[in-house]
Amino acid sequence: MLSVWLNAGVDPTEVAARVGNSVEVLLTRYAKRLDGQQDIANRRIEDLLHECD
Repeated sequence: MLSVWLNAGVDPTEVAARVGNSVEVLLTRYAKRLDGQQDIANRRIEDLLHECD
């Protein structure tokens, strides 16, 4: 369930708070399940940079 939340784009800080873990523990356990997120992250970064121009 947590990997679904993370893959949906819920902030890791929010997920960690809801389940009573630290962000470090959360990402250590679930980072390997976040494959394929680089393209989404790159697109979000590019969109934000274009908005700042």
